[in-house]
Amino acid sequence: MAKKQASRQAFNIMIVGQSGRLQYEALLFAASLRHSSPGFDGRLFVAMPQPGPLWDKDPTIKDRDILDGLNRLGAEILPFESKVFGKTYPYGNKIEALMALPEDEPFVFFDTDTLITGELMSVPFDFTRPGASLRREGTWPEPTLYGPGHTGIWKSLYDRFGLDFASSLDQSQPDEYWQRYLYFNAGFFFYTCPRRFGARFLEYALSIRDNPPRELTCQSLDPWLDQVALPLVIHSLGGGRDALPDGLIDGAISCHYRHFPLLYAREADHVIDVLETVSAPNKIKKVLKGYEPIKRMVFQGRGEKVRALFDQDHLPRREQAIRNRIKSNGFWMR
Repeated sequence: MAKKQASRQAFNIMIVGQSGRLQYEALLFAASLRHSSPGFDGRLFVAMPQPGPLWDKDPTIKDRDILDGLNRLGAEILPFESKVFGKTYPYGNKIEALMALPEDEPFVFFDTDTLITGELMSVPFDFTRPGASLRREGTWPEPTLYGPGHTGIWKSLYDRFGLDFASSLDQSQPDEYWQRYLYFNAGFFFYTCPRRFGARFLEYALSIRDNPPRELTCQSLDPWLDQVALPLVIHSLGGGRDALPDGLIDGAISCHYRHFPLLYAREADHVIDVLETVSAPNKIKKVLKGYEPIKRMVFQGRGEKVRALFDQDHLPRREQAIRNRIKSNGFWMR
């Protein structure tokens, strides 16, 4: 009974929206949420950075049709101030925006380039045990020939913040294999309080960026900073890789597609059905046509040409190979 109650606990959703690509993705996200998760009864926040010295252009959404569409879909614009990252590291939006969410109210964050494809209220979230997306590749770190390996690099970070490194390891994976170490895609995460999570996320990210351990010499933190800090935050708050059952987020319930050519190349038929269904109503379609990748991929049939290049049951193992095939056929857009 307790597990059922936990899965039905009210929660808020946050995505980040701003001028350009993200405003169209935000509208698609909101439409997919309302279509696929009629049981969701929380608040949907579209966090929007405000103009300031860390932005060279006004990042706010000014398109009235998009704002009206978000409003019709029940989304609430959540203004926040960029005090740390801004234009130099826009991935930091997800960190700073957390501080603007209602305190002590459970939240789920999704990257804006996500579609909701099933009933979110069926996901058994335990918000006291945070988790994040396990749909990722071993993108960080990239140990050098003469430098420390995965163990030395990750352990230096756990030691920096006084965390128990050994308990974060997946002992079923071999030493120095990337999946042995706690690593997430930062496109999705959840916890019981956004401000506590955000404060720790910011603390860890700034410490790593401004004073990296010597073991991180030669390791790139752009764009990986959020994904380096995230597992440390989740581990420090008592979460981990087993926070949710497999196959729900980044599975039956949501899809982090990232780019429309990748969506058509590799995602399930159901994901494409959701995309094409929620983008079809005239009021939404008229707005989405303003973004060239959606216009060409969804409404002009280029997506189906991309899909025909692949056997979705036998895709290349590495995403780069998928990208290369799409590009070589002249279909890549972002």
